[in-house]
Amino acid sequence: MKLERRHDIDWLRVIAIGLLLIYHIAIIFQPWAMFIGFIRGPELMEGLWTPMTALNVWRIPLLFYVSGMGVYFALRKRNWKQLLGERSRRILLPFAFGFIAITPLHIYIFQAYYNMPLSYFPHAGHLWFLGNIFVYVLLLSPLFFYLRKNEAGKFKKALSNFMQNPFGPLSISVFFMAEVVLLKPTLFEMYAETWHGFFIGLLAFFFGFLFVYSGKDLWNTLLRWRWLYLGLAIALYGLRFFVFDLKIPGWVMAIESNCWIFGLFGFSYKYLNRPSALLSYLSQAAYPVYILHMFVLYAGGYLILPLDIPVFLKFAGIVAFTGIVCYLLYEFLICRIGFLRPFFGLKVKCIQPGKEKELKEAVGKSL
Repeated sequence: MKLERRHDIDWLRVIAIGLLLIYHIAIIFQPWAMFIGFIRGPELMEGLWTPMTALNVWRIPLLFYVSGMGVYFALRKRNWKQLLGERSRRILLPFAFGFIAITPLHIYIFQAYYNMPLSYFPHAGHLWFLGNIFVYVLLLSPLFFYLRKNEAGKFKKALSNFMQNPFGPLSISVFFMAEVVLLKPTLFEMYAETWHGFFIGLLAFFFGFLFVYSGKDLWNTLLRWRWLYLGLAIALYGLRFFVFDLKIPGWVMAIESNCWIFGLFGFSYKYLNRPSALLSYLSQAAYPVYILHMFVLYAGGYLILPLDIPVFLKFAGIVAFTGIVCYLLYEFLICRIGFLRPFFGLKVKCIQPGKEKELKEAVGKSL
């Protein structure tokens, strides 16, 4: 059976990783950067954090949703052994490689920036996300395969019918609200290596799978009511920012998070669900860039922060440095040295814009 390629989901993954780079660079210019292991510039740009406070409640949950969707497409073409083998190659191997060879690099730069003794410190760092994803695959794949075998059953029909109502997607926020109430995270947006991050990721991963499993009725609902979800997200953020000074209860932030995500799903389904050579290239590059970006942005900060230039130029310079160096490392090192590709989650030849034959082959082999 020929599977429909969801280009909007590919775009959301690319966009989310692009925003992740901007978010992490913005942290460098906040007064508390060093307390969470980031280098900090001598001048601050605290105003940068205002848009980041809108972003940080949904950026990571969005990636978990999209990852769950990817598993749905993957298991449509694989049995459980093939799925676990493929996910081990694409997730576990890059995670292990990054743990010992990539994340220690930005710790070296941190130590050098603060004139600390250099020491080798292997750790998960920003790759905690990959560790979570692999655990979710192990935990949920039996259920996912059961659902796949019963796609013509009553559950899918009931789910599809329920999701035709605009409050159908919103209703799953009850589970996210319960997670916050039960775990009581100190900060809703503190996902990395916390139980809150693990369970909110597990929920988003599971419902991401169900969203594509349920069929087009849900996506038509997200499309039809996208302005409602976006409006609710903006209203809840306004309430959080202007009334509660960003200290609103976490269960409200859980609703806001899903409203942002559902709005994005609706708009991307309308405007981004079409193929392009650029998307094929960026979709493949996004994963290696995610793995590399912390080391590169720390290097950019190390070089640019001491310069005697205005602080906004430092921010722009680190953004440009990170983007350009990540591109160069991907295009001229990872992409062209065959044995390196598996360590960055790649399993097909790298795609360059305009190479139509390679694009077709890559799309056919991708998830």
